[in-house]
Amino acid sequence: MMKFPTRYVIVLLTFLCTCVCYIERVGFSIAYTVAADAAGVNQSIKGLILSTFYYGYAVSQVPGGWAAQLIGGRLVLLLSFVLWSMTCALLPLDPNRVKIVVLARLLVGVAQGFIFPSIHAVLAQWVTPNECSRSVSLASSGMYLGAAVGMLLLPSLVKFQGPESVLLAEAALGVTWSLLWFRYSSEPPCLDRLKAATAAGFGESLLPNAKFRETKGGLQKVKFENGGGLVHVSKIPWKKISLSLPVWAIVVNNFTFHYALYVLMHWLPTYFEQGLQLSLQDMGSLKMLPYLNMFIFSNIGGVVADRLITQKILSVTRTRKLLNTVGFVVSALALMALPTFRTSNGAVFCSSVSLGFLALGRAGFAVNHMDVAPRYAGIVMGVSNTVGTLAGIVGVGLTGHILESAKGAQMDISNPETWKSVFFIPGYLCIFGSIMFLIFSTGEKIFD
Repeated sequence: MMKFPTRYVIVLLTFLCTCVCYIERVGFSIAYTVAADAAGVNQSIKGLILSTFYYGYAVSQVPGGWAAQLIGGRLVLLLSFVLWSMTCALLPLDPNRVKIVVLARLLVGVAQGFIFPSIHAVLAQWVTPNECSRSVSLASSGMYLGAAVGMLLLPSLVKFQGPESVLLAEAALGVTWSLLWFRYSSEPPCLDRLKAATAAGFGESLLPNAKFRETKGGLQKVKFENGGGLVHVSKIPWKKISLSLPVWAIVVNNFTFHYALYVLMHWLPTYFEQGLQLSLQDMGSLKMLPYLNMFIFSNIGGVVADRLITQKILSVTRTRKLLNTVGFVVSALALMALPTFRTSNGAVFCSSVSLGFLALGRAGFAVNHMDVAPRYAGIVMGVSNTVGTLAGIVGVGLTGHILESAKGAQMDISNPETWKSVFFIPGYLCIFGSIMFLIFSTGEKIFD
């Protein structure tokens, strides 16, 4: 039987990891929306509950990056999955028990906040630079496939088994992935890995804690801190990170990306159901197309970026800027066109274009931290994702207030004018983010 290289197994498992996480996020939005509407919960309270996840998610991003650097992303990923899976299985979904629902979403948010910094720390140890863009894009694209699968299957599960069944199904998926990760993942190798990387011209950036010297017999290991290939960083340059304009360009685009993504993820079900008077159940496979498009375009972006860089068609800097700019500008235009379409086909088309090109832009900003700070990939990702998570708190909650204010002003929630503010805000943010990245980003390493 053919045995795949371990790094390919690791990338595949991280892809499945993000897939399961987003099945959970989309699944909760669908299940809670049905339960809350049945209980007569208003839009502001819905926005508050849907955004609660991101409070927990925000506070654990930087600790997640730190923990991944200290004890290794492999273990952190396993522990985080066990925690959120148990929370989904044990805490009930009851819109009338607000404190319990808030506590559950906070715990799930805290647990999942450790996941993406850990994934990036793991990938920084395993994949070579010429595989970086497509590996990160593939791992990240699991989010979108998970969202697509959730949108396709979970409304039927809610209809026939009730909202609570979604949480139990998600917990079962989380446990299954944990078992696969425990069985098939491993810590990265040290000396052999560095020899191969050095022979390919990549140096020690892949294993920054390994200390080597050149001898006549080749590379000789002098010191390898903390063993097992874990990246242990004794002193993190927090001041330099916080004052770096290229890092700020990544951070701004992370916020922008997640504002648009989270608003669409959490409020598209409401837009279809109440804005367009469509039933998610009756829409069939059409409703999954926006997220399926994200999955496709995310991987296209990764492959295109690696090809442009490895074939020396464009520099790393120009490649990142090109894909980020095209992705975000097209996404912004589609977002602003979305409320003008009043049919399911038109709305799905606009949201698919917007999310697809948004995912294409990830080959720009979302990989860039591994360009500028390979030694601190988990830390920079943790900082960036913390700010990106604020988008979930601000965007999801603000959308609820916008819709509730429209109802208070006697405006029908099905009126397209009501939704213009909802979709124009992320559209303008996408344009602003693309300009920031175009001016300040770089593909060169700026942290030793």
